[in-house]
Amino acid sequence: MAKPITFVEAITEGLREEMQRDPDVFLLGQDIGVYGGAFGVTKGLIDDFGKDRVWDTPLSETAIIGNAIGAAMYGLRPVAEMQFADFVACGFNQLINNAAKMHYRWGPNVPMTLRLPWGGGVSGGPFHSGCMEAWFLNVPGLKLICPSTPRDAKAAIKAAIRDDNPVLYFEHKHMYRDPKLRQEVGDVEALEIGKSRIARPGRDATVVTFGIMVHYAEHAAENLAKEGVEVEVLDLLSLRPYDTQAIIDSVTKTSRALVVNEATLMGSVAGEFASFISEHCFEALDAPVMRMGALECPIPYAPELEQEMLPNAAKIEAALRKLVSY
Repeated sequence: MAKPITFVEAITEGLREEMQRDPDVFLLGQDIGVYGGAFGVTKGLIDDFGKDRVWDTPLSETAIIGNAIGAAMYGLRPVAEMQFADFVACGFNQLINNAAKMHYRWGPNVPMTLRLPWGGGVSGGPFHSGCMEAWFLNVPGLKLICPSTPRDAKAAIKAAIRDDNPVLYFEHKHMYRDPKLRQEVGDVEALEIGKSRIARPGRDATVVTFGIMVHYAEHAAENLAKEGVEVEVLDLLSLRPYDTQAIIDSVTKTSRALVVNEATLMGSVAGEFASFISEHCFEALDAPVMRMGALECPIPYAPELEQEMLPNAAKIEAALRKLVSY
C-alpha cells in the first residue's frame, strides 16, 4: 500500500519519474536547484540528476520561457517554473506569439511545460496570489491543466511533459502541504488532457469548478447532503481543452449549475463555462446558471481581508441554497 503523500510531494514524484523515464526532460527556473524552488517542489532533484538537467536560471522570466521554447523546438522536453504564476506576465509575448503559434505557423512541436504556482489563501498579497488562467484560455495552441488532488497532480504533470504542445500547469499554493489532502498515489498513468472527473455525484445541482475550489464545493455539498440535497461536483482538471460532454451530461441530469472559479468574474473562465451551459443545456435548466468568483479588486495581504474577498465553502453553500430553491 502506498504511503499517503501531499500535493507538493506528488508533483515532485511525477517530475522525478519523468526525468528517470526520459533523458530529454530537464528543469529550469529561479532557485530550483540547490535551494529546491520557492516552494520546495524540486527539492533533491539536482542531487539525483545533476546541474545539467536542473538549471538554476537568472531572475528573468522572459529568459526562462524563451529558453524553454528554444529547447523544446530542438526536441528536448523542458519543464520551466515561475516562482509565482503572477510573474508569467513578463514572458507573455514568448508564450502567446511564439510557443502557441510555432506549430501552426511552420511545423515544429513545442513540448514544453510551464509550472505556475497560483492562487490565494497564503497571504501573498496582490503580486503573489493571482489567478491568471483566463489570460490564456483565449489562445489556441496552449493547453491548460489544473489538478485538485495529489493523484491527479502526479498524473497531470506526466501528461503535460509527454504532450507535444506547450502546457501550462497550474498548481495551487494553498494545497501544497495541506495535510487533509494527503492521498495514496503510488504508480499512476498520465491522465488524458481534456477529461474531467466527478469528484462527488449528485442529482439536485452541479458545481463546475477546478483546483482548490473542488474541495470547497465538496465541503458545501456535504453540508447540504445532511438536508437531503445532493450536489454533484465536477472537477474539470483541464481548462483548455475542457470536457464539454461531461458538463452537458451532469447539468442535464441535475438541471442546475453553479460555476466557481477563484479569480474575479469579469472575463473569467467561469464566464466561458456558464455561457457553454446556457447554450447547450438550456432546455434542461430549471434555474439560471450562476457564477461565483472573487471580489473585483487585487488580492489584499491581510488574511482577514483575503478570506473575505475569495470564494470559500460557506459562500458556495449559500449560492447553492439559492440555486436549488429557485
